Amino acid sequence: MKTALVTGITGQDGAYLSQLLLGKGYKVFGVIRRSSHRGVEDHRLRWLGIADKVTLLDGDLADLSSLVRIVKEVRPDEVYNLAAQSFVASSWRQPILTANITAVGVTNILEAIRAEQPEARFYQASSSEMYGLIQEPMQSESTPFYPRSPYAVAKLYGHWITVNYRESFGMHASSGILFNHESPLRGVEFVTRKVTDGVARIKLGLAGELRLGNVDAKRDWGHARDYVKAMWLMLQQDKPDDYVVATGRTTTVRDMCRIAFDHAGLDMERHLVIDPAFYRPAEVDVLLGNPAKAEQKLGWRPETTLEQMIIEMVDADLERLRRTTPG
Repeated sequence: MKTALVTGITGQDGAYLSQLLLGKGYKVFGVIRRSSHRGVEDHRLRWLGIADKVTLLDGDLADLSSLVRIVKEVRPDEVYNLAAQSFVASSWRQPILTANITAVGVTNILEAIRAEQPEARFYQASSSEMYGLIQEPMQSESTPFYPRSPYAVAKLYGHWITVNYRESFGMHASSGILFNHESPLRGVEFVTRKVTDGVARIKLGLAGELRLGNVDAKRDWGHARDYVKAMWLMLQQDKPDDYVVATGRTTTVRDMCRIAFDHAGLDMERHLVIDPAFYRPAEVDVLLGNPAKAEQKLGWRPETTLEQMIIEMVDADLERLRRTTPG
């Protein structure tokens, strides 16, 4: 039985990855920050029905000693670093926190592995936001980076420190440059979930409008359930490497909204409000990933279309709201 250690286990990707690993017979441990809200933060694991099948350990990416202790205790075969301050908008309001967790935190977990379990295989969650002001129409592993937010800058550090430890210390350390990936488990502050939750509220008469910022921004959206398979595949390879994980299709926020409104039988033009308050200080206008390397070397391909994903998310939000709304 293999053992996996997952930071960020209570997030969207951590929950789906844990489900995948459990299905493959792994023993799964997760690192979680100590919180007075214990019992609330694992709701995604409970939603997937796996909360009682994983072992949660108190730790923090900002606390090297806790990571050393956990790695020494667990002795993992594979480590997946999915923890981060991952909301782009918050990174302008909390740039130091974002740097400490999303950037330096990667060094901390790599140091813990190097000290206590150097043969473990390591996955770093890199981000398409690193491309920012895109230098090529379609972004691949060789496209130059141009980050446009404190979050993206921090992710770029995490990406390159992973490469550095791989090349300097011979660690099996790989990065997945994942383009936008969503699901019913996505946080409601992220645009896709904000849209599907908003549409569900309008459908049920709980709201009258959906307020968004730049709806002309284009993104390459896939399903998190598909993307965690690519993470696992990277750590099964003989040699570590970096891979773009994407669908190769880009869609505007506006068209993504239209899919959600149409599925709910609503007229988008009556309910969508453009609010300048939601514009970013520096916008990333277009992201479009080239997944050719992942397809060729990992044998990975996305299985869920954007339309299928948005419909799944709207239906899940409708069900949640019906269950929790009085009357």
